[in-house]
Amino acid sequence: MKKILNQLYEYKTLTASQAKQVLIDIAELKYSTSEVASFLSIYLMRSITVDELAGFRGAMMDLCLKIEFEKNDCMDIVGTGGDNKNTFNISTLSCFVVAASGIHVTKHGNYGVSSVSGSSNVLEALGYKFTSDSSELNKQLDKTNLCFLHAPLFHPAMKSVASIRKELGVRTFFNLLGPLVNPSNPSFQTIGVYNSEILRLYNYLLQTGPTTYTLLHSFDGYDEISLTGKFKCVSNKKEEIHQPHNFNLQELKEKDLFGGVSINDSKKIFLDILNGNGTQAQNTVVIINAAFAIQTVKQNLSISECYLMAEESLKSKKALSTFKKLIN
Repeated sequence: MKKILNQLYEYKTLTASQAKQVLIDIAELKYSTSEVASFLSIYLMRSITVDELAGFRGAMMDLCLKIEFEKNDCMDIVGTGGDNKNTFNISTLSCFVVAASGIHVTKHGNYGVSSVSGSSNVLEALGYKFTSDSSELNKQLDKTNLCFLHAPLFHPAMKSVASIRKELGVRTFFNLLGPLVNPSNPSFQTIGVYNSEILRLYNYLLQTGPTTYTLLHSFDGYDEISLTGKFKCVSNKKEEIHQPHNFNLQELKEKDLFGGVSINDSKKIFLDILNGNGTQAQNTVVIINAAFAIQTVKQNLSISECYLMAEESLKSKKALSTFKKLIN
């Protein structure tokens, strides 16, 4: 590790193969806690390269517990996290809305590191039991169109640095890897990123693969469509900049998206929205994110048509029904 650290301290970068091997060695606990913390911290001070990201991703996928689903048209809806905005669980709620619209969702997620509640935090608090059992996950997907893949159960590399990440309490390149290493290899992905540089990195990486994807970034730093201003949408086919008024939606304030100060707050907001007691702002931001996810799969539909599908899914409480079936 000292050789690698010195290389990085000299402002040099890693090749894809070097990056892959370092992460494999981290997963195999070959380095001390301080060495791993130093390695992670370097990427807080300089940008990760496409080759490094590709190498880290390759290591994670090689090391992960593989899972196959009988459905071959699944999608993931996920954000990088690490935007320090402390929003409620928008992408996780969007998953239930999309699943209730008839799309198979294999959601990959983890505990929050730089926010009060990640997807794993809120789902665990709501009674979901994490599992890596393939037959159980296939059963959930068949019954509800949705299942949840808790990252530490599938990625030993993540598990080996969990305590270090928590102690650091800031975003690391693992925040960038999470959306890229879903062990089910979904055919479709809608991914939110917190800055334009990461959006470009993801686009370079994903456009060479088979995944149909949509990348979303709000210009004021949210890793999802926040409706607080302009946002960018990049897919396999196009790149667009939108504003809320493009969809006849009101611009929101940061306080409209606040996720609370505890897991209990997150849990209450989550249930309120599914039960039809969410604020108009909360409902709208979930629906617009779900709409872009739906269009990732149903590219023949307009965003307006996808918005209506997502709105019906939430307001008719089909999304609530999907949630209840999954938890029970």
